[in-house]
Amino acid sequence: MSWETIALLFFAGLSAGFIDAIAGGGGLISVPALLWAGLPPQMALGTNKMQSTWGTLMAVRKYAKAGLVSWEEVRLTVVITFVSAMAGALVLLLISNAVLKMIVPWMLLGIAVYVLLSPGLGKTAAKARLGLGAFACLAGSVLGFYDGFFGPGTGTFWTMACIALLGLELTRATAFTKVANLTSNMASLIIFVLSARVNYEVAGVMIAGQLIGGRLGAGMAIRHGAPFIRIIFITVVLAMVAKLLWDQFV
Repeated sequence: MSWETIALLFFAGLSAGFIDAIAGGGGLISVPALLWAGLPPQMALGTNKMQSTWGTLMAVRKYAKAGLVSWEEVRLTVVITFVSAMAGALVLLLISNAVLKMIVPWMLLGIAVYVLLSPGLGKTAAKARLGLGAFACLAGSVLGFYDGFFGPGTGTFWTMACIALLGLELTRATAFTKVANLTSNMASLIIFVLSARVNYEVAGVMIAGQLIGGRLGAGMAIRHGAPFIRIIFITVVLAMVAKLLWDQFV
């Protein structure tokens, strides 16, 4: 790789890690960068999982040190998400995800509009609509499989599920989301590694950026809380909608 390519991949990893630690959606930056570097689509997705796993790990560590992760609360979700994400990644290698490409942008747009119209959403904890077991089975199986199979918007869906179904405040919902994201990233990464869909040289450059970006992003989210996360969250979701619709219609 040229020094220019190395520099671009490093800063793409740093930027993606920063955004991902706060609101998800880092793939908006990292996947295009990997494709620009000349990787085939499935290789780009596998390499993206490798590099994003490390940034998410750094974010989880930061949230956990701040006391925002209850391991007892997340453990069943982690198990179900892991199995479901592996299944989703296996299916990805076999069939197309073209239908999801058409549906997901509109689902994300609906979430963005809902958040914009609900300024108090996630500011304080609310009453849970599901118990931890039911939530783990529902969200872990559906969103775990989705992240392994397709991926865009997974963090958004997890955060909304944590707020709407578990009644978590936005900062804690973001911390829970990072643990779930880390789980599905690691599970699907196993499949990509076993099927030789990872470029380790490229991943190594981006991991260096991810570790810095993930730490910085989680620190900002913890320091500034729900109002800051909400702004980044809405911005990232709308950018993701625009990117997915652009890919679909242009």
